[in-house]
Amino acid sequence: MTYQSPRIYLYKITFEEVPYYYYGVHKEKYFNEEYWGSPQTHKWVWDFYTPKKQILQVFSYTDEGWLEANNIERRIIKPFLNDNLCLNEGCAGAFSFKIASDAGKMGGQKTYEMKVGVHGRNEEQRKIDAKKGGTIGGKIAYKMKVGVHGRTKEQRKIDAKKGGNVGGKIAVELGLGIHALTTEQRRENAKKVSSQKWMCKETGFISNAGALTHYQRNRGIDTSKRVRIE
Repeated sequence: MTYQSPRIYLYKITFEEVPYYYYGVHKEKYFNEEYWGSPQTHKWVWDFYTPKKQILQVFSYTDEGWLEANNIERRIIKPFLNDNLCLNEGCAGAFSFKIASDAGKMGGQKTYEMKVGVHGRNEEQRKIDAKKGGTIGGKIAYKMKVGVHGRTKEQRKIDAKKGGNVGGKIAVELGLGIHALTTEQRRENAKKVSSQKWMCKETGFISNAGALTHYQRNRGIDTSKRVRIE
């Protein structure tokens, strides 16, 4: 068996049933580690629908590779932050490889409990961070003309108008997906997710929609072989 090194990569997550999408970067602990992003506000979408991940670009497993991945992530996400189909809530600054590695070892739950990293910032502070384009590397990126600073004003206007390939503008005009729901209806949908249970037809395993999808994929089971029991 050939050993393959872990990767740093930029990815995009879409969903089989709805036109939402999400961008992110990830540093693997081992090659092909299962990872589906770290959403907070919209985590219910991952639980309720079936996520699909596309790796867009792989970077060198170094500090420089990590910084480059974050720079490109910011460049991609920023034009789409006002698109209602984009599930990214902000675009934080890039951190060193060591800091990211240490944070990864602590685990998401631990960082949440200790209120470190993004969990140590309140909503207003995160908005300020997003406007600044990150407290680390922003000025350097501007001077070096990398990321969004490498785009001309006209190119940035074109990027913003495109709004992605997911048809956000059309969805708004036609009232599709989330645009067909009121704020109250979206809240009710989120509440329903936790109470809905599905069963794998092959093994009898029971869980919510998102967890069952991961379970079936890990075992090579067709994700359509399920039945709702609650």
